[in-house]
Amino acid sequence: MTKKLVLVDGSSYLYRAYHAMPDLTTSSGETTGAIYGVINMLRRQLKEHPSDYLVVVFDAPGKTFRDDIYPDYKSNRPPMPDDLRAQIAPTHDVIQAMGIPLLSVAAVEADDVIGTLSTTASAMSIDTDIMSGDKDLAQLVGKRVRLIDSMKGETYDTAGIKSRFGVAPEQIVDYLTLVGDAVDNVPGVPKVGPKTATRWLETYRTLDNLVAHAEDIKGKVGDNLRQFLEQLPVSRQLVTIKTDVELDVTPKDLIQSTPDEDRLRALFSRLEFKTWLSELGGTNTPIRSHQRLTTQ
Repeated sequence: MTKKLVLVDGSSYLYRAYHAMPDLTTSSGETTGAIYGVINMLRRQLKEHPSDYLVVVFDAPGKTFRDDIYPDYKSNRPPMPDDLRAQIAPTHDVIQAMGIPLLSVAAVEADDVIGTLSTTASAMSIDTDIMSGDKDLAQLVGKRVRLIDSMKGETYDTAGIKSRFGVAPEQIVDYLTLVGDAVDNVPGVPKVGPKTATRWLETYRTLDNLVAHAEDIKGKVGDNLRQFLEQLPVSRQLVTIKTDVELDVTPKDLIQSTPDEDRLRALFSRLEFKTWLSELGGTNTPIRSHQRLTTQ
């Protein structure tokens, strides 16, 4: 039986939980809404998507190589709220106490770690499910890689990406280069939206071929493309997910260990997650952990 790797975009989960959950606080004043949201989504998704290998990937603090390429990268974003920042470490603590591998690599984004692991897994004939709502990760979808938007309950294979974006996964980088990404402050060709980008890629297939025929594009949008040619390589670098990050682990190392029940009790007690605390029961009652596929 083919083995499966599940890659959870922890940073995506964290932000979505922060904005979706009510402002939960403990009796001592500790904010816990995002922590609860992440762990709740994680527990549900891992139950619905059992696997052989598993890791939750978070962005590391500090700048990345993309900031060196383009200093204005993500500069339009407000600073992370203090109450969200304070919930990162406890979220990590709970995940690790659950026995789930966690990765955070300096100078790159979580997307790049996910890209590297999914590419490596495919080369090892391991199927991969990426749990994230990040559209950039659509470029990683392939024969052995699916993208699962846990909040929307939607699963995208290659046909699903084509249906959603109008282009194939291997065209997503070119598509994002043309339209840009307002969320990450990545500039695109002025006045070029999804419809124009899709039409161009249907006709010319690749960004390089489009550039080679830039003089053939008529009207104001053609002028905009030609004026943007020097910026295209920069935008392309910004939206391209790395697949060659140096990691200390391989997909086969990412196996969930036995949950640390004492640590979980202490954390759930402090965070006042009473339902989960009660699930632990007595000293000898095991927590319901991530299910694994039975493999041969």
